[in-house]
Amino acid sequence: MPLVIGVVGLGGLGEGLTKVLLANGAEVIGVDSDLDVLARVHRRLSGPQLTLATEMIDLKRADLVIEALPEDFHTKETVLQRLAEQCAPGTVFLTTTPTLSVAKLAIASGAPDRVVGLRYSIPPPYGHHASLIGTSMASPEALHLARKAVRLAGTEIVGVGGRAAEAATALLYACMNRTMNLADAGYATVEDLDTALKLGCGLKFGPLHLLDLIGLDTVRSDLRRLHEITGSDSYIPSPLLDRMVREGLLGRKTGRGFHRYDDRGEIIPPPRNRITDGHPRELRSAGVVGAGLMGRGIAEILIVAGIPTTLVARTEEKAEAAYDRICSSLTRLVQKGRMSEQDRQDVLARLTVGTSYESLRDADIVIEAVAEDMAVKRAVLQGIDAVLKPGAIIATTTSSLSVTDCATATSRPADVIGLHFFNPAPVMKLVEIVRTEHTADDVHITAHALVKWLRKTAVDCADRVGFIVNYVLFPYLNDAIGMLDRTDVTVEEIDTAIVTAFHHPMGPFTLLDTIGLDVSLAILETLCAASRTGEPAPAEELRRLVAAGHLGRKTGSGFRLVNKGQ
Repeated sequence: MPLVIGVVGLGGLGEGLTKVLLANGAEVIGVDSDLDVLARVHRRLSGPQLTLATEMIDLKRADLVIEALPEDFHTKETVLQRLAEQCAPGTVFLTTTPTLSVAKLAIASGAPDRVVGLRYSIPPPYGHHASLIGTSMASPEALHLARKAVRLAGTEIVGVGGRAAEAATALLYACMNRTMNLADAGYATVEDLDTALKLGCGLKFGPLHLLDLIGLDTVRSDLRRLHEITGSDSYIPSPLLDRMVREGLLGRKTGRGFHRYDDRGEIIPPPRNRITDGHPRELRSAGVVGAGLMGRGIAEILIVAGIPTTLVARTEEKAEAAYDRICSSLTRLVQKGRMSEQDRQDVLARLTVGTSYESLRDADIVIEAVAEDMAVKRAVLQGIDAVLKPGAIIATTTSSLSVTDCATATSRPADVIGLHFFNPAPVMKLVEIVRTEHTADDVHITAHALVKWLRKTAVDCADRVGFIVNYVLFPYLNDAIGMLDRTDVTVEEIDTAIVTAFHHPMGPFTLLDTIGLDVSLAILETLCAASRTGEPAPAEELRRLVAAGHLGRKTGSGFRLVNKGQ
């Protein structure tokens, strides 16, 4: 006999649990008082193993009931009491609370021996990890059946709970809130915001997509609670979030939130953006100024894409070293079977290195990739501008300086655009395209065409410090450092919670060490200086580690001990 499982509350979490339970052979009785919700679930999940109802009396034959209602103690208390009264004496109850006391809910239910907590960060079918929270009152039989049901829901039970889970949730919710404020300001489209942060940070879901999956009403309630606890402005719900909840746009569960969803719950692609449908300028050859990691990487992807490229360095030694590094990178591709030796030779034949701007005279586009110092960039941009032919495009790779200031350093601001590649350029797929009020439409169109030619993904954003990724990412990293001061959780616990609960490729402290604490401090200082409120002020612990020479992976120590260069 298949296990009969009841699900009370068919919002994002309840519907997701119902879907995976049905897929894994359980019989499910879904209960919700909203007829529209029941109709939606019926369209998406109807089948012989699913029964939908409006009354909890229909749960009498359930072996276990999962309560998946909004995060409100009184609501959960009332429903658990009614379940204990109306279900069979041996029925076990799983409450899906992310923050409330399971012990308190168990006592309030009147059946404390049969109540177990279940804590998801990302709801099924997208989230595959959860913490099972027992109490000293829960019977062994209740815990056994709870584990069986959770496994049937395709969920791996992990030991991430308590303060570490709360810290991880607080970090990600502040990050979501910051992203919503960018959307509210019209800084970038919802799709570009999600794409930028997904690709730029290696996330499984963009923050606005994740918000849709969790439920906008759920996130708003949690943000309000976090603001009450901490007093931090980071948790004041975005005005956009408030408006959307009032309008009933709650995310995937209602079919519309930041994205639109079809009857299967899949995202409906937005209409095509026709701003890039014009005619690009012709690009037959390119130049790169800067022989560091970024300059070399951009030169490599240009020549691999078939574009003859001249790389200009400050000295002959740096130019030759850049050529050798690119040659070695291509050789590794041959060794891995991703390129033939003949292809490698053909690609290298498209690369020229030198030290003179004069060699850029015939280039159709030149990409500046020198140090993040406006005085340095200004001098380089003026040198490029002086030799380029009319109609040639100048792109700056700045990640933290004003593209407008870079453009006005030249005599051709209409031909200047920002192309923020991410390190390492041959690997990272994202490019933030930053146009200014001066940038010509066909320059913008050409930038998109080039990014597509390079097999990268472009997102559009306006000219402001940090653009999309750095503007959202570095305050999140800074907040993580602040957690060490406000909580009793450790670096390792926060990193583990972020990776396990939210599917991030690495935790915030590992990421800080990977980027470099000195680089992170410099970006945070730039963001702080550009902010009207002086936030985010870099954490004092970050300043102290940098002052002491603990810069992360490159020095062997930072927030964690690491193998230098690994």
